[in-house]
Amino acid sequence: MTDPVRIIATALATVETPRVMQFIRDYCAREEVDLFVVGEARRLDGSPSESAALIEPFVDALRVAFPGKEVARIDERFTSKMAFQTMIDSGLRRKERRDKGMVDQIAATIMLQDFMRSQQVDKSTSRRGTRTR
Repeated sequence: MTDPVRIIATALATVETPRVMQFIRDYCAREEVDLFVVGEARRLDGSPSESAALIEPFVDALRVAFPGKEVARIDERFTSKMAFQTMIDSGLRRKERRDKGMVDQIAATIMLQDFMRSQQVDKSTSRRGTRTR
């Protein structure tokens, strides 16, 4: 999740797959949500990975359940490795680094932060392109 002005990404929760849609419904009932960012599982060559086949039905279900909300996609390659390195850099012990839920939360935060950064770059690029001399 992020703050209303989209500056800081924060981990929310790790939710088991069968419960994720209800979790999102409950969250949207409590909080203002204008878009969802979902990772795109890709191989090094950019082609979809095996797990993409599992993610696409979720994205479709998300679009059906929340028709007024945008679903943005972002490349998720290397985010788990980056999350794990973040845990090491933060001084977490080996036992704590084995927590898959924590790795997933950090990876999701990295993806959201990357998405927000890309949106800021897009805005600054479009602003530069409209200047007149």
